Amino acid sequence: MAAKKDYLKNVVKHIDIKEHNVVPLVEAMEKMAFSARDLNRAARIYDMMIEDKECGVILTLAGSLFSAGLKKVVYDLVMNNMVDAIVSTGAIIVDQDFFEALGFNHYQGTKFVDDNELRDLMIDRIYDTYIDEEELRICDDTTAKIFDSLEPRPYSSRELLWEFGKYLEDNGGPKVDDSVIWACYKKNVPIFVPAFSDCSAGFGFVVHQTNNPDKHVSLDAAKDFLELTKIKLASKVTGIFMIGGGVPKNFTQDIVVAADILQEEAEMHKYAVQITVADERDGALSGSTLKEASSWGKVETTYEQMVYSEATIAMPLVAGYAYHKGNWKNRKPKEYTKLYSKETASV
Repeated sequence: MAAKKDYLKNVVKHIDIKEHNVVPLVEAMEKMAFSARDLNRAARIYDMMIEDKECGVILTLAGSLFSAGLKKVVYDLVMNNMVDAIVSTGAIIVDQDFFEALGFNHYQGTKFVDDNELRDLMIDRIYDTYIDEEELRICDDTTAKIFDSLEPRPYSSRELLWEFGKYLEDNGGPKVDDSVIWACYKKNVPIFVPAFSDCSAGFGFVVHQTNNPDKHVSLDAAKDFLELTKIKLASKVTGIFMIGGGVPKNFTQDIVVAADILQEEAEMHKYAVQITVADERDGALSGSTLKEASSWGKVETTYEQMVYSEATIAMPLVAGYAYHKGNWKNRKPKEYTKLYSKETASV
C-alpha cells in the first residue's frame, strides 16, 4: 500500500482572476449561442450589480468550490468591494476556507483510486481532490475551542463566523493570504451559513456541548433568517450572484418574502445570476429557474440569467469579467456587519 505522502503531494492552486483579463473572451461569447451567450449575459448582469451604487450584492455558495480552487476568486470579490454579504454551505466556509486558514491544503488527486486504501490512510476524497482527515480533525477541534471561549448563549451563524475571523486575527492572522473568513472579518462583510452544523463546526458543537451540557453555545437559525432579512430592509436594491443552489439559494431568495411579511416595503431582488449544473425538471430547488422564483415574488425577471455550467469553468469568467471591467473601483463598501451591533463590527 502506498504511503499517505504519496497521495498528498500536489496542492490545489486557487485561480487568480486578476492575472487573466477575460473581458475580450466573454464579450466575444455575446455573438455565439447556447451557454456561451448565457454566460456573457450573466457576466454583464453581475457587472450591472457592481455599477449600481444602490445595489447590495449577495453571493451564495454551494458545492465543493474552495477545495476545487475557487477560494481566491471569492477573496478578491470581498477585498475589492464586489460582494456585500455571503450565504454559504458550512463545508465551503469551515471545512475548506477555515481549514486552509489554519495552514492545511487540499490536494490534486484522481477519481481512479482505491477508496478503501484512502480510508485506511485517513484521506478523504472529493471527486479528484484529497483532504487529510487528520488535519480535518484539527479543524474540528479548533471550532470546539472557539465555542468553549464564548459566552454560553444562542448565536446566529454570522456571529459565530465573525468569531472565527477574530480567532484568526488574534492568533497572528491566517496561515494563507486568501482566507475568505478573515477578509470578511476585516471588510465587515457578513457570512451566513444556514445549515451551520452540517460541517466541521458541527463536530465542534458535538464536542463542546458534550463537555458543557448545562451551559453551552448553540445555534439560533431564526436569528440567521432575521439578520439576513435586515440586509434586504437596509438595501432597497439587491442582486444575487449564485454559485450552485441548495439552502443558500433559497435562504437568500426568501428574505424578500420575509420583508413583505413584516409589512416593510421591499422590492424583489432586481438582479440575479445563477451558475448551476442542476436540472429544473425534477422540481428540486437547485435547478429551479429564476423565472420560477418570480412567481414567488422573490426575483424580478428583467435582469436574471441562468448559466448551466460547472462552477470552476463559469465562475472565473463571470467574476473575472466584472473585475477587469473595473466598475468596482468607484464602489463604496456596504459594511453590512455594522447593521447588527457595534460589538461585532471590526474596526
